Amino acid sequence: MTTVTARGVTFGEGLPKVIVPLTSPNADELVADAATVVAAGPDVVEWRVDLLTAATTDGPAAVLDAGLRLREALGDLPLLVTVRTSDEGGAATVTSEQYVDLYRGVLDAGVADLIDVEIFRDAEAVRTLIDLAHAASVPVVASNHDFDGTPPQAELESRLMTMAERGADILKIAVMPRTPGDVLELLGATWAVSQRTDQPLITMSMAGQGVVSRLAGGVFGSSATFGAVGRPSAPGQVAIEALRATLDVVHAH
Repeated sequence: MTTVTARGVTFGEGLPKVIVPLTSPNADELVADAATVVAAGPDVVEWRVDLLTAATTDGPAAVLDAGLRLREALGDLPLLVTVRTSDEGGAATVTSEQYVDLYRGVLDAGVADLIDVEIFRDAEAVRTLIDLAHAASVPVVASNHDFDGTPPQAELESRLMTMAERGADILKIAVMPRTPGDVLELLGATWAVSQRTDQPLITMSMAGQGVVSRLAGGVFGSSATFGAVGRPSAPGQVAIEALRATLDVVHAH
């Protein structure tokens, strides 16, 4: 596997990395919440830009201002910047041009250590963002989210391989299970794709039935998992303390 490193944190080796999202609605709360998250000791912090109210009202300038303040508050922790759109369960209803512009400023300013790109958006926007990120030496986490269900394993594999083919550095997919068998579809796809590509994977099955994938996904090839400090940002996220303890048990041997 080709590892991916951001600020000294390496995806694709060792224990799965623990990522904690920040979902604050304004810059002041973002900085205050960042202090709480830093104290909890995650490996990576994700900033959900789409949940920043000013991102939609004031645009890229407000995102850059908040991002610069957040970057200072995080110290040496890596920052994954995410604009999750309404198409994939987020709060941002934006054109492809606006989607690119929201990322452009944080990339130019060195705020982002990684960025999340929804791989099935407009192909030109995706290509532009991957090129911009790589020009700034910022790895790209390609993502796809399905809150309606879990596609068959073959389709999950196809989506992940599309991410790899389009030049992403880390391949991420999250799906909603309706049965325990759906969780097996996700874990099976994770294992299969981990044998076919060099890029690290981040995969999860959401909600209660999918919690096992967040706790033991690393056994099947997932290089990271999302934990919560306070209120979860997605169904099934586990509190960071319990998540760390379980990862230690699962990967003890």
